[in-house]
Amino acid sequence: MSTKDPTEPLRIRAGKYAGVDKGTACTQTSFKANKKAFLYVGQAAGRHKAMFKLRDSLPEAKKLAAKQPDRFEVGSTNWVTARFTPDEPMPRKLWEKWLDESYGLCAKPPGRSPSKRKAAAKKKTAKRKVANQKTPKKKTPKKKAPNKKAAKRNTSARKKARNK
Repeated sequence: MSTKDPTEPLRIRAGKYAGVDKGTACTQTSFKANKKAFLYVGQAAGRHKAMFKLRDSLPEAKKLAAKQPDRFEVGSTNWVTARFTPDEPMPRKLWEKWLDESYGLCAKPPGRSPSKRKAAAKKKTAKRKVANQKTPKKKTPKKKAPNKKAAKRNTSARKKARNK
């Protein structure tokens, strides 16, 4: 039985990505990009485990989970847990692929691809142009000066009404 930590290469590679923060969550080491976790590494029940956030590799992970349910598990929020030992480590090509994908999902700005950002910027610029255009003011008709004779008639009619 080997005593070498099979998670060490994972930890080293995860720590080399740009903008990564390393922390601890419960008994596991967490790696975050843009304040979002992309990898958890630790030990559980005498085995090592690594958790990856996946999207494109989910079908592959589901197949592995169906064939080896004691080693791979796919959660409902697209987190995939891989369990392994020093004698039976996770295949290097597999964890490298999953680690790159997991980091990529968290490292990019959320929600928008570059093309969507360009479209949103164009839309914003168009809105600014519309907002900056001066809208013509509605012309209100000018009020005429009051007719003096009509004003006298109104006041005299009021006086007569009061006197009655």
